[in-house]
Amino acid sequence: MHKFFKALPCLLICHSLAVAQVRLPQLISDGMVLQRNKPINLWGWAQTGEKVTLKFAGKTYRTITGTDGKWTIQAKALKAGGPYTLTINASNHITLNDILIGDVWFCSGQSNMALLVSRVKERFPDEIKSADYPQIRNFFIPTVSDVSKIYDDLPPGKWLAATPQQVLSFGATSWFFAKKIYQKYRVPIGIINSSVGGTPAQAWISDDGIKQIPAYASRLEQLHNTRYLDSIKSIKPPENPNPVTSKTDEGLNGALPWFDVNYKPENWKPFWLPGYWADQGIRNLNGIVWFRKEVDIPAELAQKPATLFVGRIIDADETYINGKKVGNITYQYPPRIYPLPQDKKLLHAGKNVITVRVINYSGKGGFVPDKTYALAFGKDTIDLRGNWQYKVGQAFTPAYSNYKPFSAQDEPTGLYNTMVAPAINYGIKGFVWYQGETNAGKPQEYDLLLKTLITNWRSKWKDDKLPFIYAQLPNFMEEQYLPSSSQWAEMREAQAKALSMPATGMAVTIDAGEWNDIHPLDKKTVGERLAIAAEKVAYGEQKIVSSGPILLSSKINDREIILTFSNTGSGLVAKGGGKLRYFAIAGDDKRFIWADARIEGNTVIVSNDKIIQPKFVRYAWADNPDGANLYNIEGLPASPFRTDGL
Repeated sequence: MHKFFKALPCLLICHSLAVAQVRLPQLISDGMVLQRNKPINLWGWAQTGEKVTLKFAGKTYRTITGTDGKWTIQAKALKAGGPYTLTINASNHITLNDILIGDVWFCSGQSNMALLVSRVKERFPDEIKSADYPQIRNFFIPTVSDVSKIYDDLPPGKWLAATPQQVLSFGATSWFFAKKIYQKYRVPIGIINSSVGGTPAQAWISDDGIKQIPAYASRLEQLHNTRYLDSIKSIKPPENPNPVTSKTDEGLNGALPWFDVNYKPENWKPFWLPGYWADQGIRNLNGIVWFRKEVDIPAELAQKPATLFVGRIIDADETYINGKKVGNITYQYPPRIYPLPQDKKLLHAGKNVITVRVINYSGKGGFVPDKTYALAFGKDTIDLRGNWQYKVGQAFTPAYSNYKPFSAQDEPTGLYNTMVAPAINYGIKGFVWYQGETNAGKPQEYDLLLKTLITNWRSKWKDDKLPFIYAQLPNFMEEQYLPSSSQWAEMREAQAKALSMPATGMAVTIDAGEWNDIHPLDKKTVGERLAIAAEKVAYGEQKIVSSGPILLSSKINDREIILTFSNTGSGLVAKGGGKLRYFAIAGDDKRFIWADARIEGNTVIVSNDKIIQPKFVRYAWADNPDGANLYNIEGLPASPFRTDGL
């Protein structure tokens, strides 16, 4: 006991010192970019009453920690420049280095904003090799979600400068956006990337913001009931009726696994790759299907570095060459690009065997068309499309369950609380938003959601004119050859309505998508069009043409409808020459048929001899309006529209 009481004062002192230590938020760290031409907010935590002295850019600032354990200092506004050093003295000493002053953009949304440069490196290899821009910095916020409280700080992260190695971990859209802005204005650019795949807009709006939307206000009230929240969190998933093991998969439980180099295939059936097995003789199967192909490789290629491209696979794969595993991905979206290790000498002259084990849980399993399926040896390639063989390893029994696990990132406020609120003290130039796919099932409510989010974020940053730049949904899914309804077109319409708010800009991307991929690779076009919009909205370039044509009005003139547009720039054109495409026309019955359309000055005249009394026009009104070709001369596409929705 005597020894314990001797040690007790030391323990108390040590604990007191630990509590007193000044702590900084994640964003305020080495390599950060601070917003130019605005007072600079710097803040942190320490023991109540702690005296804090901060030195930055030749100025000294002092404050005392409040009763809530927080301290805040507002430093003098600075012009673009750096690097600077910041020092903080209290009971401890902190030094931050390599600080730049420039423009900071808060980039947010779902997977197409989160998608990394590493995913598009094969599409833009030269861009990555030349990505030596030390004044472009990126802070990627790891995912965390919570509906029960607002967090004081972000999860751990750090500022990274753009180098060919580090740029791979930048978001691709935000990288191309930042690069174009930097190349024009030559000021440091900071990207705060706060984005999470598959998340809805309502998850990014605060409590007081979402309460203005009745459906989500009632849901939020439910979630604020602790007993209810605990009950839905505690629901256990049903037992998996389809365990996947070496015993359940026939391809793994024989004398030799089906990928083994010595395995002799028997009773395998033909398969044309790429394609889905539901279209090639396998009905209503979710499960495990093995695919196999023998490939002859010339001697002059066999010793070269090689990469295996296996397109995109629904859902998961394990891929083997000559019995050796070369890669696997557990979900459907990433491209299968597997560099082959040279030290293992996987390939040899003559016959080589490629085996792909595909696990599919729902929908149509198989290999997505119009992707790359090849063995690449530098500039030489061996096409892997064509005849393969398949055999079913395991058929899953249907799982009948309505179970859906609770996920805070899918709920109102779930991401605002954790990935937006902790950043609102940090000064920014504006917002860049790329989101909408998850809300596309309810396009009628997105107009209000997006406008609410814009107003909400501006109010939190205490600036109702903060620029808000966003991407309209790209083209996606199968092309339709007749005029039809489209939820994605309705979503684009809802997105375009936000342009009625001040200081907003929209990038039209209906020519930058892929019919078979919700994560199209052309993030350069998207990022650069967002940057062009920012040049006008945020940088005051009033003479710049920042958008493609936007419908202003329609006028019925006898058997024709005359459309006028804003953002016509140097004039309207049919991209690629020829006739305008994707205009549809209808009378009062709204039975749309394809129309003849021609450009006259800054108008488009639309008609069809079969419609004697035309009433409505639609343009690019489809999930995937591939080939819609109304542009301005500056090369920016017109936004889709309908006059029957006005």
